[in-house]
Amino acid sequence: MGFGGCKCLIGAREFKRGCCSLGGRLLWSSRRVRDTPRMASWRSGYAEDCKSLHPGSIPGEASNKFLKAMSMIDFTQARRIMVDGQLRTFDVNDLPLLDAMDTVPRELFVLPGREDLAYMDQDILVSDGSERRFMLSPMILGRMIQALGIDAGEKVLDVACGRGYASAVFHRLGAQVTALEADEALAATAKQSLAAAGAGAVAVVTGALDQGFPGNAPYDAILINGAVEVRPEGLLQQLAEGGRLVCVKGRGRAARATLYVRSGDAIGERSLFEAAAPLLGPFVQVPGFTF
Repeated sequence: MGFGGCKCLIGAREFKRGCCSLGGRLLWSSRRVRDTPRMASWRSGYAEDCKSLHPGSIPGEASNKFLKAMSMIDFTQARRIMVDGQLRTFDVNDLPLLDAMDTVPRELFVLPGREDLAYMDQDILVSDGSERRFMLSPMILGRMIQALGIDAGEKVLDVACGRGYASAVFHRLGAQVTALEADEALAATAKQSLAAAGAGAVAVVTGALDQGFPGNAPYDAILINGAVEVRPEGLLQQLAEGGRLVCVKGRGRAARATLYVRSGDAIGERSLFEAAAPLLGPFVQVPGFTF
């Protein structure tokens, strides 16, 4: 199958060098892992690359052809390609975490009818209601969870859990998970998705995101599924001794994944890597008055 005249084959072990980025750089990497092709990361400029090589194509058509190709790949294979082509190449090397993300069916945690988008390397909208939520891209989420260093039996708070994907990954790692959502309808949907994924033991609760869930505190680890502009003090106070919190701090090019660690009454802060994520309303900086 080709894209706009491209000779690339979906599922082929190798692709012809020089073919369009949509069939080559976007879908398959020429690098191999145990004779298995890798999926390269999704890039926002793929449509322009395709258009420059095939002037007759337009971005909308290219996108539709890509999604049609994705629908022909079973989700088990898609997960393996995600692990090999997105996670391993972005320094996610924790074996239990790779196994968890290779096992949890990401397609169960997207909006109905959008399952083919589940393994793209970008943030995926999972709720378009009053509380907009996104499932973070595999690369960013994988690095953030790895930074938490989860051990089996630890208590984890998953803030802005959306439909529950990260909670399912934590559950697979053996953690005791509390999934926090502000929207009751979305929380109910998360319960259903988690049950379908075999993670029904996750406690899904509702409440203000910036206030956490004191009822199950203290937590060994806290994940914020989004970006913050202000220090998440309410959540940091719910960390246990040695507890860790990870989030994306800032917006735009200045945003970075950030790790907080509690030691006694002190809380250390360490910048990890460049990252971007949708801002969460309760953590947006309120402009002050100027005179």
